Amino acid sequence: MKNDHAYHAPVLLHEALEGLNIQSAGTYVDATFGGGGHSRAILERLGPQGRVFGWDQDPDAAAQVPDDPRFCLIPENFRHLQRFLRLHAALPVQGILADLGVSSHQIDTAARGFSTRFDAPLDMRMDTRAGVTAAQWLEQVSEEMLVQAFSRYGEVRNSKRLAASVVLARREAPLRTTGDLVRLADTLVVGQRNKYLAQVFQAIRMAVNDELGALEEFLVQAEQCLAPGGRLVVITYHSLEDRPVKQFLLHGRFDREPEKDFYGNPIRGMVPVGRKPITASDDELRANPRARSAKMRIAERLGATENQD
Repeated sequence: MKNDHAYHAPVLLHEALEGLNIQSAGTYVDATFGGGGHSRAILERLGPQGRVFGWDQDPDAAAQVPDDPRFCLIPENFRHLQRFLRLHAALPVQGILADLGVSSHQIDTAARGFSTRFDAPLDMRMDTRAGVTAAQWLEQVSEEMLVQAFSRYGEVRNSKRLAASVVLARREAPLRTTGDLVRLADTLVVGQRNKYLAQVFQAIRMAVNDELGALEEFLVQAEQCLAPGGRLVVITYHSLEDRPVKQFLLHGRFDREPEKDFYGNPIRGMVPVGRKPITASDDELRANPRARSAKMRIAERLGATENQD
């Protein structure tokens, strides 16, 4: 069994396990397998009949798979959740966990291109087997789409200037490495440098991987895949992720208006567990500073006769 802490320290581990309300013979989904820390902890609470299905589109995650016949890795994006659970005759499930964002392993592996700390190929794909790299995306995308991405996904204050600078720079030479991107962004920094660079890198990463689109598809399918009384636990790290999660768990939709029945009552498939998101304890923050921005939200699937207020 591999040491998952060397790959990625699982955040809010105890709280996630409690939130899932694990049943010993249940079937559970770790939608963001990564280093397998959450999956292993779930397996420890399951009996011989229990099962865990782990999702991870990153090929590197395969090396972390536990030697346990109750575990199955699905090497796909979690936006395909329902399809593969159906293929494995695993529906419905008793719990689903998603720990969003980039793993420590991905950030610390220079060749992946996620970090400003290294001068490496500008890749940023979660799944290195498919899709366009960040370098290809920056070369192909329109200036208008660059503005939208920097503004929406990175909340970059000078998105228009940055997008124009990218277009101007790529006419002279492609942006091929993280160093190329950092040197360009350094000429436009607004506010604190490290924060600005992190916003720029986050915006490109989220666009390249369609992270918000995948998240919305996942949430809709997660509700449909849960058995009545089953739990969905989602850990987010910034407001762009947390907003759609909060809205969906409250209203079953991503806009502000919940769907209503003939009598005007909200129609909901899940209800939130707890009034506020759960955050890391002081002890965990000292051991794992990455947990500082983590928020965990929990919801429970309603039964067929409980789907309205």
